[in-house]
Amino acid sequence: MLMKYSEVEPDESTGHLAPDTDTVLFANRVEKTYGNGTRALDEVRLRIQRGDFVSLLGPSGCGKSTLLKMYAGLESPSHGHLRWLGTDAPAKSGLKIAMVFQEATLMPWANVATNVRLPLDLAGVPRAEADARVAKALEPVGLAAFGKAYPRELSGGMQMRASIARALVTEPDVLLMDEPFGALDEFTRNKLDADLRSLWAERLQKLTVVFVTHSIYEAVYLSSRVVMMAARPGRIVADVAIPESVRDDEFRLSDGFAHHCRDLSARLLSASGGDVGH
Repeated sequence: MLMKYSEVEPDESTGHLAPDTDTVLFANRVEKTYGNGTRALDEVRLRIQRGDFVSLLGPSGCGKSTLLKMYAGLESPSHGHLRWLGTDAPAKSGLKIAMVFQEATLMPWANVATNVRLPLDLAGVPRAEADARVAKALEPVGLAAFGKAYPRELSGGMQMRASIARALVTEPDVLLMDEPFGALDEFTRNKLDADLRSLWAERLQKLTVVFVTHSIYEAVYLSSRVVMMAARPGRIVADVAIPESVRDDEFRLSDGFAHHCRDLSARLLSASGGDVGH
């Protein structure tokens, strides 16, 4: 089923959204052309609602990471408007945005607790409060007993858990994730997908997630919506709801899961001219 989330457009002259307290992130006719002439994004319209778990799915080069970095305020569009709660900059919106990158990017000389505490230290949060928030962030990612461990002592999956805890310690409204599990083995990836989905479900209506992936199976398992992108130039070709509320091992084996995967595979193959880029 194709779901559209672009019914209410901002005023073309100002780019401001009509009042809508449920719209957290909004891209309206966003384009990105780099200096070498590469068109990374073309006429992208995407509305992210409060409490959504949206996966951006598509082949390499379709602009998924570029769009994610724009929502993080790390990239600017060549044309079009980006809005955060109807404002023109993340800082003006009051939103707390955290980003998890493809690599864990932990400081090798610091233990897990110190790595996770880093954004609080940079923000000048008092040490006692910061330590309490670190302990709270380590618990849901299964690292409560590893605060004194160093990155070299952790598996790849545990390092990524520490990176997620570092994002969660800021108590974000929006969590942006750029293919964080892509380099992990399938068993570890499935386990982290399940943990992430549970964490989001526990904070429904409080945490909005935008997740970049190449995996159709991962996108279907995690998401409330899957936004399909195609390349040359990067553009959105489908916005599909995944309505099932229960996500567990049985869901992975269900007819509904298989149906969503077949549907998205067909859409991606069609949009990519037969080359899905996996």
